[in-house]
Amino acid sequence: MRQIQFEYENDASLRQELNRIDKWRTNRQVSAILFHVFSDNLETDKITHVTSLIEFALPDALFAGCTTSGNVMDGRLNKSHITITCTIFEDPNTHVEVFQMPLTSDTEPKVTSDLGEIVRQRPWVKSIELLVTIRGLSMTKFCEDLSVINEDIRMFGGGAFSDDINEVSSFVFSSGSDCCEHAVVFILIGGESVSVYSEWVTGWKPLGRKLKITKADHALLHTLDNKPAYDIYYKYLNIANDDQFFMHTLEFPFIYKHNGIDILRAPTACREDGTLVMTADIEEGVEAYMAYGDPWTILEQVNSCGMRLAEFEPQAIFLFSCAARRSFWGNEGCDRETSPFQNIAPTSGFYTSGEFMRTGKNLNQHNVTLLITGLREGPATGKRHNFRIRDHELDGQASLVNRLANFVQAATADLEETVMMLEQTSIRDGLTKLYNRTEIQHRITARNKAYTENPDDVNRPSLIMIDIDNFKHVNDTFGHHEGDIVIKTISHIMEDICFDTDTDISIGRWGGEEFMILIPNTLRDGTEALAEKIRTTFEAKVFDVSGSHTISLGVTFAIAGEHVDTWCQRADAALYEAKNTGKNKIVIK
Repeated sequence: MRQIQFEYENDASLRQELNRIDKWRTNRQVSAILFHVFSDNLETDKITHVTSLIEFALPDALFAGCTTSGNVMDGRLNKSHITITCTIFEDPNTHVEVFQMPLTSDTEPKVTSDLGEIVRQRPWVKSIELLVTIRGLSMTKFCEDLSVINEDIRMFGGGAFSDDINEVSSFVFSSGSDCCEHAVVFILIGGESVSVYSEWVTGWKPLGRKLKITKADHALLHTLDNKPAYDIYYKYLNIANDDQFFMHTLEFPFIYKHNGIDILRAPTACREDGTLVMTADIEEGVEAYMAYGDPWTILEQVNSCGMRLAEFEPQAIFLFSCAARRSFWGNEGCDRETSPFQNIAPTSGFYTSGEFMRTGKNLNQHNVTLLITGLREGPATGKRHNFRIRDHELDGQASLVNRLANFVQAATADLEETVMMLEQTSIRDGLTKLYNRTEIQHRITARNKAYTENPDDVNRPSLIMIDIDNFKHVNDTFGHHEGDIVIKTISHIMEDICFDTDTDISIGRWGGEEFMILIPNTLRDGTEALAEKIRTTFEAKVFDVSGSHTISLGVTFAIAGEHVDTWCQRADAALYEAKNTGKNKIVIK
């Protein structure tokens, strides 16, 4: 495998490069030639002109490309508007094919189905590169449908873009097809000797408090913590909802778990009502953080990734880096994380509107991420490539932004812990740590309402009301300290037995020596059996000072439509009957 990279300056220089490639291959074994053409502007006439020159000079070669937010050549951001990478495959068993398909929400099922059939008919496929127009389209279903393709096949790629990141339009193009604003190009590469290696790097870290997605509709993120999603950007970063919103938020994406990995996701726009428009679906209930980038952390991760890639011994490297990373580093600094890969093998790529990479069986769409893919024909030779970020970049000293972010994160964690403790204090009984009267009453009321709205035998809730028999005698005879020990002991017994049975059971201190247990759904072995186990376990307990004690229990089952107060009164009546008919027993009403 060989790779040649050059800029498009004018027709004469392009013809010269193409002639050089043609002459080079005449005396060598070549199985396929693939051109990647990347343009950082939307001049489709110029793109078509360049690709037509390639087709004329090398009619048997394939080409694919897209518009970008910047082109990478020799590992560096290139100032030329159009860059061209020619990859020459030399093993006779290597195969390369290119397919372009129209991609909209309507055509997506057919696109992914057709590609699946294409791959099934080509058992030689080792990798699939994607060049895709993203803006205005949620990529969730697209990624999910492509994830069913054979797990052994690597998938990677990037979203087309423009040098003006506020521009919505972008194009992809390929051999035999025109520049298209709503399409995807698939580049299939494989064969017995082809090996592929992929990694991804973020370097972005969580910042601030945890946010819960409370309302979302596919790719529309409406609320975070029940407030307009936009508020998080305005309140903490003072980002206005104007025509620069996309550019200003790119460097501060959300980070959350998806398919078992951390995903960064940046909004592409904000509506007047504060709804954020994302490029992929986000589920309600997901917990996310705002994220920030730290140069030291990024370069440390790039260094680790590069050393692993060097062991793979790639012959060509393709980079797909989010436009947010170029914005983060600036035009003069963005080469810091990409140029070291050129020390391993020829490195090319582009700055994207989104990045795609398969992890396990799942194809995931990323934002604010750097994807690195290495290709090789033939076995590794054992030759070691020298990859290393410059020592002064990794001197072990965290940057100022990292120190400040760590301070904010630690302060946020302390505050969250304090809030959690206050919340627990407000709903817990001080002595037993069980729910207090207010909280257990709240839970009973909520469960009664839910059962009334959807009654059936499976979800029928029940109550167990418990009172320690002759408890006044314990306090009067042995003192309140011993009384507290007895109360805490019955509390622990209830917790152990109930939570071993069903972790959804709620236990509360109703008052003094009285307790209430809410069983939200019908138990397999019955509420009465649970009550009997609590009764006998407590009866068998012998206290060092006061000896043994007993409890009385009232059990009731919910009746659909019955007011919650009536339900609780029935439990109280059952307990009263148990106390007045001998104690140390269970009465069911």
